[in-house]
Amino acid sequence: MSYQVIIADDRYPHYQEETEVLQPIGAAIVNIKSQAPVDLLNACRQADGIIVNLASMTADIIRELAKCRIISRYGVGYDNVDVKAATARGIWVANVPDYCGEDVSDQALALLMSCVRKVALRDRQVRAGVWNIQSAGPQWRLKGKTFVLFGYGQIARILHRKLAGFQLGRVLVVDPFVDAEVIRAAGAEKADWDTALHEGDFFSIHMPLNDQTRGLFNEAIFRKMKCTAIVINTSRGGLIDERSLAKALAEGWINSAGLDVFEKEPINADNPLLTLDNITVSGHTGWYTEESQTELKRKAAENVRDVLTRGKPKYAVNKI
Repeated sequence: MSYQVIIADDRYPHYQEETEVLQPIGAAIVNIKSQAPVDLLNACRQADGIIVNLASMTADIIRELAKCRIISRYGVGYDNVDVKAATARGIWVANVPDYCGEDVSDQALALLMSCVRKVALRDRQVRAGVWNIQSAGPQWRLKGKTFVLFGYGQIARILHRKLAGFQLGRVLVVDPFVDAEVIRAAGAEKADWDTALHEGDFFSIHMPLNDQTRGLFNEAIFRKMKCTAIVINTSRGGLIDERSLAKALAEGWINSAGLDVFEKEPINADNPLLTLDNITVSGHTGWYTEESQTELKRKAAENVRDVLTRGKPKYAVNKI
């Protein structure tokens, strides 16, 4: 039996890993270079499986898929796939939730350290001829401080492990889906929102983006934090109301922020966040190392292979 698998997006320089996984089952890979809905629909209409990166797999497209049995997303998040529409059509949706925990947690830690030690700002200042220890404002050490993890999934737990050497005073976890005993056994405390916001010094966001969490970190949230607070987001940009964050940073409600993700990506050049000195930014690169990319590509293809040969993916998002 032969299959057609569409790779919707052209992000990677090669598809060796996908070919190695799918060729043995007789699957032909077709890569399309356009994210335009009409091009996606025309390419995917007769596909047996789809692997998607950033392209939007909307309900309108999914309803027209004649043979598709699985949509596999490169990555942890899957907010660009209409899961409800896929489920209604009997199409599996799958992701790769476990490929980049070490890498994203490294990025969160790097952004934190840049904010704590003002690394990016001081780099810019020294290049501009500024040599003044007070030029970046006051700084505080990590030891003894309270670190808050919003969400306690795989990446947050790995970051928690890496934070152990800093001799933090407390680690608080805000996650309604994780039992307090599990959190306590890991050396942290389960906390409610108000306690975390008022007592935290450093905040790292590790939550999914959905209708309930979009724009969750808004003006009301930032106003409850200490003026010395540092906010890190390596999860999804849409979790933060960027207008509120820009105001919080500009007016000194909080000390600084480190962002790898944004509401709109790529970020617009006129985004007010880019005019501020007390923010460190990177371009949604937290997931990337050569090792994680290889693992991601292989596992995304394995989801498709497993559905086409065994009927179910390892990393199912929905239930069929």
